[in-house]
Amino acid sequence: MIRLLILCVVALLPASLAAREVDIELVLAVDVSRSMSPAELEIQRRGYAEALISPQVVNAIEAGLLGRIALTYVEWAGSGRQRVVLPWTEIATGTDAAAAAQRISAQYTDSLRRTSISSALRFAADSIAANDFDGLRRVIDISGDGPNNTGLPVRAARDVVTAQGITINGLPLMTHDPLSALWGIEDLDVYYARCVIGGPGAFVLPVYEWSGFADAVRRKLVLEIADAVPSAQIVRVQTPAPYDCMIGEKIWEENRGYFMSP
Repeated sequence: MIRLLILCVVALLPASLAAREVDIELVLAVDVSRSMSPAELEIQRRGYAEALISPQVVNAIEAGLLGRIALTYVEWAGSGRQRVVLPWTEIATGTDAAAAAQRISAQYTDSLRRTSISSALRFAADSIAANDFDGLRRVIDISGDGPNNTGLPVRAARDVVTAQGITINGLPLMTHDPLSALWGIEDLDVYYARCVIGGPGAFVLPVYEWSGFADAVRRKLVLEIADAVPSAQIVRVQTPAPYDCMIGEKIWEENRGYFMSP
């Protein structure tokens, strides 16, 4: 009786107050820490925009159970340093995808200081909780070129987020340049697998060359939107072997005297 009453009340709510059902609530959380060059920041935004309007991604959206997704694009760096480039937007058609892509690629802003994956995850989870959508699945797609080096320890943040029923997937940027040599780690894909990702079906898709960035994003978006099983080449969930998830904080302490900090 109580359940029926609740359903009746919900049905009588104004459309503006009712959450819109979608196949997936997807946060694209993109690293813009100072270790990223202006050229790399531009490649990132352009790559996400190109992937979003690709036939493969649009087809995956249209083939969903409801045929629509909710998407937001957030750039992040240190603790408390997140900026929303694309607010929560419903995408159901190629036209919707093109409009979202245009907004993502409209401008290229400067990088920010430090690297707090943990803050980005918590910001993304709060954004999911506060939006006007009700997804059959909720996913944070986080990319980055280095380990967490400030804020809450990343594994603790991951556990808080996944406990809310949110899946975290990773796109570690394993490209090589002087800044990544100073602030990065060689096994960033393993770090993401053991310290960052989590939840049902979570996976890591590494990027080794910037030339392949857009293709990697497209592939990852299709897997997430279609809820498909990744291939054997993709790293799956956390492996049980021990790993130092505080490696980024230790590197920061060792190198903090350098002016160019991520």
